[in-house]
Amino acid sequence: MLQTPRRARQVAALSLVFGAVLLVGAATGAWGDPSDLPRPSVDAARATGGGLPADPAGSTLSEQQAEHLLGASGDRWGAYYSAQEYAEFSQGLDGRYLGVGLSVGRGEDGVTEVSQVAPEGPAAAAGIAPGDRLLRVGQDQADHLPVTEVVARLRGQGGERRAGSEVTLEVRRGGGEVRELRLRRALLDSQQVAAEHLDGGVLRITVRAFTSGVADRVRAALRAPHTGVVLDLRGNSGGLVDEAAGTAGIFLDGGPVGSYQERGGTRELTAPRGGDQRTPLVVLVDGGTMSAAELLAGALQDRSRAVVVGARTFGKGTVQQPSRLADGAVLEMTVGRYFTPAGRSLDGTGLTPDVPAATGEDADALALRVLAGLGTRA
Repeated sequence: MLQTPRRARQVAALSLVFGAVLLVGAATGAWGDPSDLPRPSVDAARATGGGLPADPAGSTLSEQQAEHLLGASGDRWGAYYSAQEYAEFSQGLDGRYLGVGLSVGRGEDGVTEVSQVAPEGPAAAAGIAPGDRLLRVGQDQADHLPVTEVVARLRGQGGERRAGSEVTLEVRRGGGEVRELRLRRALLDSQQVAAEHLDGGVLRITVRAFTSGVADRVRAALRAPHTGVVLDLRGNSGGLVDEAAGTAGIFLDGGPVGSYQERGGTRELTAPRGGDQRTPLVVLVDGGTMSAAELLAGALQDRSRAVVVGARTFGKGTVQQPSRLADGAVLEMTVGRYFTPAGRSLDGTGLTPDVPAATGEDADALALRVLAGLGTRA
């Protein structure tokens, strides 16, 4: 089923904050064939930086008029937001989300289980743990709802979409008793960066999306002792281009990172001096690696700083610019493309890895073999 631009962008916002939930849902068939899922990115909303330019005509568009305009333009990545929707969307780009601090997935048996728990969120404080079965959200059985609807109810709907509002859950651990819990929603860190130490002193850093502060979190993770790095960008839906460029700069000693068009001109992205160019680096990508994540991988590939391993990336290489309408709503339209340091546009083609993973091959193991071939820092 075709999705309207507005609906597609709403799913994009969910994928930014609840990327793990959407990936689980797709993998387990919760929404049918994963190829039916929309694949938007969120780079545009903050790529230009600063405040939103006002619509010069000071016009007001209804949702239907905006969708007609976007449909007529053929702009695949254009979107219309109400003022409230855009505020929530921007909140996600700031690395925060409203919720109770848990992610859920659905197994092949149709059971809804908790897959992740934010360490300092309301769910963790109530004793919920990964593996617990989620039986009920409010008055409805969780297993009877699409996973996306479960997520929406956890975040809150209508007047419930505010910090301090309550949601009632029923959970059960193993064969134990059913517990009814009343949790208060809060603004939480979306935890887009995770670090893990592997054998041989290798540090794997997973970046799920480029929200505010991600580059600093990657830099902090690299303070731990390591002899090589696997930068995992699989399933990364994009985000803030400045954060992606900042992450690239951690591994580059100055020079170009890429460029993108902005308000009729071209903005060059450059890395500051002093980045680490000695540590062996592998970048993991797949078909879910999008937009700003593709720009980052392309920069490290063009600059011969990293070996890119995995599968061809998605191929979303465009920039959208938001404009605020008179009623506070926001209309986003595509204004240009990204280019890697070598001048490549990845739009529609994606990035080809240096070392492709064969169908069914363990990409993680392949990345470690490639890293071992690069040697380790003494």
